[in-house]
Amino acid sequence: MTDVYTLSELAEKCNAQLQGDADKQISGLNTLQHAQGHELSFLANPAYAKYLETTEAGAVILSPDAVSVYSGNVLILDNPYLGYARLSALFDPDRGGNEGIHPSAVVDETATVDSSAAIGANVVIEAGVHIAAGARIDAGTVIGHDSIIGSDVHLHRNVTVCHGVTIGDRTIIHSGAVIGGDGFGNAYADGRWHKIAQIGGVVIGCDVEIGNNTCIDRGALGNTEIHRGVRLDNLIQIAHNVVIGENTAIASGVGISGSTTIGKNCTIAGAAGFAGHLTIADGTFISGMAMITRSITKAGSYSSGTGFMESREWRKNVIRFRQLDDLARRVKQLEKQRY
Repeated sequence: MTDVYTLSELAEKCNAQLQGDADKQISGLNTLQHAQGHELSFLANPAYAKYLETTEAGAVILSPDAVSVYSGNVLILDNPYLGYARLSALFDPDRGGNEGIHPSAVVDETATVDSSAAIGANVVIEAGVHIAAGARIDAGTVIGHDSIIGSDVHLHRNVTVCHGVTIGDRTIIHSGAVIGGDGFGNAYADGRWHKIAQIGGVVIGCDVEIGNNTCIDRGALGNTEIHRGVRLDNLIQIAHNVVIGENTAIASGVGISGSTTIGKNCTIAGAAGFAGHLTIADGTFISGMAMITRSITKAGSYSSGTGFMESREWRKNVIRFRQLDDLARRVKQLEKQRY
């Protein structure tokens, strides 16, 4: 059943100023282009302001400087996108299952599961696991022995949490993620590779979100650490003993090699790569597909590679790039002749 809220209730929940019909009932969220009379929309990007003239939304979240161009019901906020984010959970149809343990779940007798937790079908909970109040463990998830799952954690379907992992309160982990798998540790000798046992763990802080099919390897010695408020997109690889600071956001396809430390409040765009044993300063921005091969000690925006261009032009430039070393030597000889 869909929940219904009045505009006055929604204004109170997101601390907005209300302009219009306080009793207007809202039962969903949608874009300006597609919203119906029972739905709430928002304007965060000026490029979509043109849709204010034609939207059928029951109300719109607007910034103070945009209110004058719209005649309908309005929730006024300095940051409309944040208002939308805060209200979105009210209309999320994925509410989860009931409290308790599904009959098909396998729970070791030494595990501790709070009575308010919801454990879905075919979940496996191994020995010594502790699951706190309000946790939601969806169908098919496996939690390895001696792991700790905090309060109100949500593990989506088919998540794998390996042994000795700690997950902080209110963290969300999406389907297919593997937390605490072995790191890529090998020693080469006698013409072959010798496996290094990965005997550390993974510690994930509170209020973290981890996307589908992202892998976070356990530490070789000590722990891999994901600190409070971090946001990880889908298909990210985080190697053993990496540390990611508070509130850093990392987009899809990023790979971070072992023992690299990413600072607080960093933003890393898609498909960027990091060599191992680096330190990245707080507040750093890394652009998409950048390859970071040395530490960054000063916050700023960093890129590598080249921008896209027409293939014909790119092929010419590749040839010139191959000639750079020879050109540099020739310039150096000319400078010696000059001076």
